[in-house]
Amino acid sequence: MAKRTIIPFGPQHPVLPEPVHLDLVIEDETVVEAIPSIGFIHRGLEKLVEKKEYTEMVYVIERICGICSFGHGWGYVHCVEGAMGVEVPERAEYLRTILHELGRIHSHLLWLGLLADGFGFESLFQHCWRIRETVLDLFEETTGGRVVFSICKVGGMNKDIDNDTLKKIVTTLRGIEKEIKQYTDVFLEDTSVKNRLCGVGVLSKQDAIDLCAVGPVARASGVEQDIRLAGTGMYQELGFEPIIEEAGDCYARCKVRIREVFQSIDLIDKAVAKIPDGEIDAKVKGNVEGEFITRMEQPRGEAVYYCKGQGTKFLERMRVRTPTNMNIPAMVKMLQGCDLADVPMVVLTIDPCISCTER
Repeated sequence: MAKRTIIPFGPQHPVLPEPVHLDLVIEDETVVEAIPSIGFIHRGLEKLVEKKEYTEMVYVIERICGICSFGHGWGYVHCVEGAMGVEVPERAEYLRTILHELGRIHSHLLWLGLLADGFGFESLFQHCWRIRETVLDLFEETTGGRVVFSICKVGGMNKDIDNDTLKKIVTTLRGIEKEIKQYTDVFLEDTSVKNRLCGVGVLSKQDAIDLCAVGPVARASGVEQDIRLAGTGMYQELGFEPIIEEAGDCYARCKVRIREVFQSIDLIDKAVAKIPDGEIDAKVKGNVEGEFITRMEQPRGEAVYYCKGQGTKFLERMRVRTPTNMNIPAMVKMLQGCDLADVPMVVLTIDPCISCTER
């Protein structure tokens, strides 16, 4: 009979850029249980609503995560706008949609590089991050920032992006599309990569539903769930279907994100073609009174935003539930039965963001 051993995994580990700790219970080389522990970098960002005016909090919320910063800012202002009954101009909603999809491309390319680094494919890692630099250059040109953008505000946008620059974004993305395909094909076709991903960390569709998995993790297990179709932004005007895979393994989760990169390029192209001229912000008067909840499809999955105000310039409560919160139980399920050597791959394929989780 195999002897059980507990192996600590993290909070410092080569494949974990952020601190999460797992106690891995193993028999021989097989993981039979994984016990997660979080709480190493709790920052108390949500508590700051008591000291920062609701118009200023967007700059704090953006700093929940450097990779999803625009999406967090948009989720926050959309929640406040809902509570205040603010109608955002159509051009501003299109600009938000374009920048959010640009952020999705940036996030997925960063993740693909980390995955390649995780299984030791250093040249592939460097190429993914080299292409990602082009996306960050577009952010810098349009917003002035590469990580935190501070362009989204309650009522609309802080600055416009002229139509010529928007067309340049599309031209640039179409220009690197062939190069992206060249390197993403390695993830999908290379034998050594497939050996590390195929059949590893399987999450069934029923388990994904029962454990409330979100984002690419859920869609890779056949769950047709994409909050972009629920009405936020201008997605319903652009017309698209969520990317779905059925296998539920690490390879399927990788494939979903790769296909979403090309889908995001198409969505940006459609949005630039449809964007109307007009105002980019609405007049916002008064303070937040009442409460509101909204959902946003971040690159990692569904995020939920809640705000509550009592008619003062400070919110009484602000709460964010991020995708990693929901995908950690699914990750624990995936780890059960996998080989010890495959643990880094399984952890990476949920694209964990511990900064998001520990606000």
